[in-house]
Amino acid sequence: MPNRRLYKNFDIYLFLVTLALSIYGLLVIYSATRVMGLEDPLLFVKRQAIWLGAGLAGIILISLIDYANFSSWARYIYFINIALLVAVLALGRGDNVKRWIDLGFVDIQPSEYAKFALILLLARLLSEKEGQLGKRFSASIPALIYTAVLMVLIFLQPDLGTAMVIVAILLGLLFVAGINLKYLFYMLVSGVAVFPVLWKFLADYQKNRLMIFLNPEMDPLGDGYQLMQSIIAVGSGSIWGKGLFEGTQVRLNYLPAQHTDFIFAVLGEELGFVGAMGLLLLFFLLIYRILWIGSQSKDIFGSLFCSGVAIMFSFHVLVNIGMTIGIMPVTGLPLPFISYGGNSLLINFLAIGLVLNIGMRRQKIQF
Repeated sequence: MPNRRLYKNFDIYLFLVTLALSIYGLLVIYSATRVMGLEDPLLFVKRQAIWLGAGLAGIILISLIDYANFSSWARYIYFINIALLVAVLALGRGDNVKRWIDLGFVDIQPSEYAKFALILLLARLLSEKEGQLGKRFSASIPALIYTAVLMVLIFLQPDLGTAMVIVAILLGLLFVAGINLKYLFYMLVSGVAVFPVLWKFLADYQKNRLMIFLNPEMDPLGDGYQLMQSIIAVGSGSIWGKGLFEGTQVRLNYLPAQHTDFIFAVLGEELGFVGAMGLLLLFFLLIYRILWIGSQSKDIFGSLFCSGVAIMFSFHVLVNIGMTIGIMPVTGLPLPFISYGGNSLLINFLAIGLVLNIGMRRQKIQF
């Protein structure tokens, strides 16, 4: 049990912003699912609320453990996740897409937990290389290898969106850790150079999504239907929106995946520009508090972990909202705390829990 004085450093602002985003998400999920003709119109809300409760319990549990232990456990957590990613390829549910392991009472999506595991391990590895990354490229090689293994396993599912998040976390943390920008530039150029090779391994639906991004009107009644309906929904919301629960795209079921990846389109149609700006303000506060806690951390590991979490949330928000309004390709990334999805919500809460933990232990307790 931690000393009660630690809780004086508990960042109540970050906690309240996280809770506000989650409640905002429950409200929009209800609006997006109540017209599905389910026997229980609150079914998705109740399921999401259960995961929210598990996330809150996770925050409490993580706050009881000194975050230095997570640094020590980083490699074990990483290899457990590798085992799960291999298992999902062999035993996963689905034929062409294997992302979930069915445990009977719940589905586990290892790629969601991979982000947390990678941030932990990179924070550990890069903190150990403090002062070396700017001088020699070899100092970054372990981080590159661990990330590449994770990314390949996720890419094989296939899950292009999460693989992109993994790359963003790596590059962002290398930058924060002080890598020579010349090395970072070489990595970016290498990534662009191998894209034609990766293209051959993309599934047909992934190639179509990228082509639709370049030309949204290429197939408006087929592969481009989802994007076109999303753009119509957001645009029709105008300044104030059509009103909560009054979205026509939702009620007429014109918008596929409206409670998951495209939930921002529901929010944009019903609450308009004002509602969307309110959501973005909450995300801004969330990321600001995470970075502030990172800047106050007593060690490099804590700072890097907070930076990694901020990068992960920023990338998710940028890509998810970008794809609903047509300025980013459709990649299937959820909107943190808002989209329906238990594994995503739980791992987001666990990440916030460890950030809060770092904030609580940012200074030695004086007796």
